[in-house]
Amino acid sequence: MTAPVLPGTQPPAPAAAPDRQIAGWLLACCTLVFLTVVVGGITRLTHSGLSIVEWQPVVGALPPRSDAQWEQVFSLYRLTPQYRLVNPGMTLEQFKGIFWWEYIHRLLGRLIGFAFLLPLIWFSWRRRIERPLMGQLAGLFALGGLQGALGWYMVASGLVDDPRVSHYRLAAHLGLAVLIYGAMLWLALDLLFPRRGATAAQGKPALSLRRWSLALAALIFVAILSGGLVAGIRAGSAYHTFPLMNGHLLPPESFLIEPWYLNFFSNMAMVQFDHRLLAWLLAILAPWFWLKSRRIALPARARLAVNLLPLLLLLQIALGIATLLLRVPLPLAAAHQAGALLVFTAAVLAAHALRHGP
Repeated sequence: MTAPVLPGTQPPAPAAAPDRQIAGWLLACCTLVFLTVVVGGITRLTHSGLSIVEWQPVVGALPPRSDAQWEQVFSLYRLTPQYRLVNPGMTLEQFKGIFWWEYIHRLLGRLIGFAFLLPLIWFSWRRRIERPLMGQLAGLFALGGLQGALGWYMVASGLVDDPRVSHYRLAAHLGLAVLIYGAMLWLALDLLFPRRGATAAQGKPALSLRRWSLALAALIFVAILSGGLVAGIRAGSAYHTFPLMNGHLLPPESFLIEPWYLNFFSNMAMVQFDHRLLAWLLAILAPWFWLKSRRIALPARARLAVNLLPLLLLLQIALGIATLLLRVPLPLAAAHQAGALLVFTAAVLAAHALRHGP
């Protein structure tokens, strides 16, 4: 049974109307980022990411509209290593199947830029953004621009000799997207639930719980980066048994690469093992964190987030195992990527709610 809120505990101050409007805008942008990450995962799973071989932030917003334009785009693709080594003989109709996923992914990226910049200009013109927040929002916009450049830097790595993008760049691209998502979500929560000051109930248990919530959010982020490496070198397609990996806890080929430390980032066996190990670690720590929280009186928002975290993590682990055993079917793999963001969202919600103390 949840412990009652202690007498004297101050709830967060209510958000002002302009702050609620700005928070709503940021949450809408978070939704777009979430959708873009999921579409990006589908783009990777369908091997569509190398179908557009030019980076044209303005002109590229329009897709081919005539047979001649389609032939021009297709002719550029036929010069790539992916066409020569992976898809020789691909028809124009088949090419359109991979083109549209990459196009939608890039279009969503452009849409996020406009959805962020235009309201930012309007709120600034109306003088509704205070100076400290303005600096944070400007930093987010700069990170968004960096993310677009990093996306092209990733694609460019697969247009030279090897028809695969660098898994390091892919993990960095995914990681920056998650960081932008988390930062926007945190700012929105700051505006919706402003901190009034120190709460009456403090102490070591409360402080420990807040620190653990931040540590769990960081560990989930590392697990997402690990998933990016798994996807980048297609390590998910190498071992399809659970809980052992082809009969081994740690496959004997896990340290074939020299120098030894590169195995943790480039060896299929070791990269998948690392991802599994992080999942096991979270499967232990998240329930422990939940049990620890039962000893402390928490506000309703914090209690909801803390309860949600282990449930979403359980669903995510189940999705991961099913994706592995069924040899990475597209719907399950896309759901697994979406689930990772949902677990991260729950961790951020819990960390922010616990910031106010019990």
